[in-house]
Amino acid sequence: MNIKIHIPGLPPESLPKHVAIIMDGNGRWARKHLMQRTMGHSRGVNSVNRITRFASDLGIANLTLYAFSTENWNRPREEVDALMCLIGETILREAPELKENNVHINLLGDIDRLPEQVQRNLQEGVDLTASCDGLNLNLCLSYSSRWEITDAVKAIAADVAAGKIDPAQITEDTISSRLQTAGIPDPDLLIRTGGEQRISNFLLWQIAYAELYFTDILWPDFDEEAFTQALTQYANRERRFGMTSDQIQSLLK
Repeated sequence: MNIKIHIPGLPPESLPKHVAIIMDGNGRWARKHLMQRTMGHSRGVNSVNRITRFASDLGIANLTLYAFSTENWNRPREEVDALMCLIGETILREAPELKENNVHINLLGDIDRLPEQVQRNLQEGVDLTASCDGLNLNLCLSYSSRWEITDAVKAIAADVAAGKIDPAQITEDTISSRLQTAGIPDPDLLIRTGGEQRISNFLLWQIAYAELYFTDILWPDFDEEAFTQALTQYANRERRFGMTSDQIQSLLK
């Protein structure tokens, strides 16, 4: 990983290898500024660009963004249509720069449910950045964790029925290998902007031992300084994974 930026007091080894973000607050940002909700989503794209570039320059390996949940399909039709258009146009516009910055686009979610033109735009971005081996940018679109886990269970059940798997041999790795994130390390840090303190059906399996960070900052206002604050708090936490502090310290010696 090519590191272009060093944050004073935060050596590269103290940074998370995988950051997941629930990008919340676009609509409230728009209301605060007396704008339509769609303008909040448009301004939110600017934060996506800033944080993606910053994470890439810091040498973070994976950035997973909750861009559109399966529950978001229940929003007003005009807002959903505007979001779909924004997603498709943004990928086409930003993919060349992402490639230039060695960022690889990866799609997670029920992509077949998206409008065909949006799917084509997304695939073009994936294809354009396929050879990039820097930051892995995981975009969660039409995604929810319960949908993902249910889909994984169906796949495992089908293999059991076909005699390919002995139920007694099913392990956590068996389940992880059927998830959308197969092959991607679990998040070290989960950030949620916008002041809410819940997970909202996002990466429920994968964040079992992630550090959680909640901020009141609305997503369109979340910038490099705000991201640095989250990374600093993460670096100052002790991750014990069920062990004691003494055990962790002995492993570090």
